Amino acid sequence: MAKTASTPGGSGKASGAQKEKGAPPPPPEPLRVPVADSHTHLDMQSGTVEEALAKAASVGVTTVVQVGCDLAGSRWAAETAAAHESVWATVALHPNEAPRIVLGDPDGWSRQGAREPGGDAALDAALDRIAALAALPQVRGVGETGLDYFRTGPEGMAAQERSFRRHIAIAKEHGKALVIHDREAHDDVLRVLTEEGAPDTVVFHCYSGDAAMAKICAERGYYMSFAGNITFKNAQPLRDALAVAPLDLVLVETDAPFLTPVPYRGRPNAPYLIPLTLRAMAEVKGVPEDTLATAVAANTARVFGY
Repeated sequence: MAKTASTPGGSGKASGAQKEKGAPPPPPEPLRVPVADSHTHLDMQSGTVEEALAKAASVGVTTVVQVGCDLAGSRWAAETAAAHESVWATVALHPNEAPRIVLGDPDGWSRQGAREPGGDAALDAALDRIAALAALPQVRGVGETGLDYFRTGPEGMAAQERSFRRHIAIAKEHGKALVIHDREAHDDVLRVLTEEGAPDTVVFHCYSGDAAMAKICAERGYYMSFAGNITFKNAQPLRDALAVAPLDLVLVETDAPFLTPVPYRGRPNAPYLIPLTLRAMAEVKGVPEDTLATAVAANTARVFGY
């Protein structure tokens, strides 16, 4: 998950180019083999859940995994999954959320308003609530959790790692997939997984490592989920990683409303745009679109147990 969402629509005074940039991209050609969006944030997208699901289903994206990033978002994910047959949930405190709980959140970005520092006790209490949500049957994963050294400085690293270790324990306790957010922290994420003992199922959401790391993930049986940034011009290392990733360990996601694939980069992302990313992935893998779709559909169902 990135920090700021794309803003849908434009004001009446916006230029034509500005309006187009804020407008949702047109639906792509439907997939012949239905797949799942393994990681999305419906609560950050415009329109209703029902509209998003219908639009996705119309192009062959028949299942979505709604991901929690804080307590409020995790509760919403669980409630939404309970209310919609085609939605499953994951719950967690995002790596950037943990330091805000411990150290305070003066800018209020976490969507829960500005907060005073709560210390480790507040983090532990929040993690207890995540653990309770993880026990629910519609919650099929614990995440997105992990480490993020891009937005959190050295002062927040201890809180991030404390939170990550507890999420690993929660995933193992409830037999749920662990969904990892790893940004500029590859070595430490792999180290903590080794030290704690990884759960049976691990997913690197929005995979950001290189081909060498992909080989390590493959050796350990970790799944790698690729998003729209695989289509970006500067993303050759991601394409190299996908090229060596085993077909039975690959997932596809939007991370919507972020990471909209080319040619609509910068416009709002949503689950219905999965076909664009999947087709780009099939080209990188050198396999037919239907072959990749069949594999990722089976992989996603296996990961999240549906």
